Amino acid sequence: MESIGVLMMCPMSSYLENELQKRFNLLRFWTCPEKSVFLETHRNSIRAVVGNASAGADAQLISDLPKLEIVSSFSVGLDKIDLGKCKEKGIRVTNTPDVLTEDVADLAIGLILALLRRLCECDRYVRSGKWKTGDFQLTTKFSGKSVGIIGLGRIGTAIAKRAEAFSCPINYYSRTEKRDVGYKYYPTVVELAQNSDILVVACPLTDETRHIVNRQVMDALGAKGVLINIGRGPHVDEQELVKALTQGRLGGAALDVFEQEPHVPEELFGLDNVVLLPHVGSGTVETRNAMADLVVGNLEAHFSGKSLLTPVV
Repeated sequence: MESIGVLMMCPMSSYLENELQKRFNLLRFWTCPEKSVFLETHRNSIRAVVGNASAGADAQLISDLPKLEIVSSFSVGLDKIDLGKCKEKGIRVTNTPDVLTEDVADLAIGLILALLRRLCECDRYVRSGKWKTGDFQLTTKFSGKSVGIIGLGRIGTAIAKRAEAFSCPINYYSRTEKRDVGYKYYPTVVELAQNSDILVVACPLTDETRHIVNRQVMDALGAKGVLINIGRGPHVDEQELVKALTQGRLGGAALDVFEQEPHVPEELFGLDNVVLLPHVGSGTVETRNAMADLVVGNLEAHFSGKSLLTPVV
């Protein structure tokens, strides 16, 4: 398979990069200053694209690569891949489900605790020497709070199970009600927010879920409610989020994802009622290596004529 051209869109994992280099003719797209010239030069040798949550395969790239057979995503999310174009051209698509579920769910709980118990601010309080002048202010408990989850898929369900251990009532919104769960279903996100202390975004990003958390939802969550986003940045209307937080209409937010990553609204930097992370939901060595193994395994299966491990298209 050493002659098969595999285009890696951006730096993702040194382990993944090394594994791809061992097996294929790896082309690193981010190292090319003249990308149009590069694509024209290699258009007939690139048969696979490896992308992630930041860079995938849009319609233009797919059109530029006439020999493209498969797009393997180092991510669960597929919003950076033009699935319609892939179906039209018979291009296979794979992603990395399941292996990152536990890490992302763990992080969601960590964000809730960090936000409600103000752990980041507590750390700064100790480091700055302020503890010597008096105790830190009282915070808010997590146990017993009502948790609303937007999207009860693999990750949403894993978050719900963890929140249950904190004696939290669980509510959810999804496209359809799930009959096999014991959680309360709300048919709209606004109703879910009205009945939740903590609102967690855990759904896929689609045209329908873009800005699913808007001003109306934030107002329904209210001045004592908090928002947790471990989904995708565009799930939340960031301009409205900044207004809600600075105007005191929303109690707080903990965010692992943003609309224009790595750019974060600077208005959030000075707020004590926010926790900001650099999209690290699946960022453990164990999970990223398992994701890499799935990417490589899917490519090897495709080019060996075997069944894909995690097919999407």
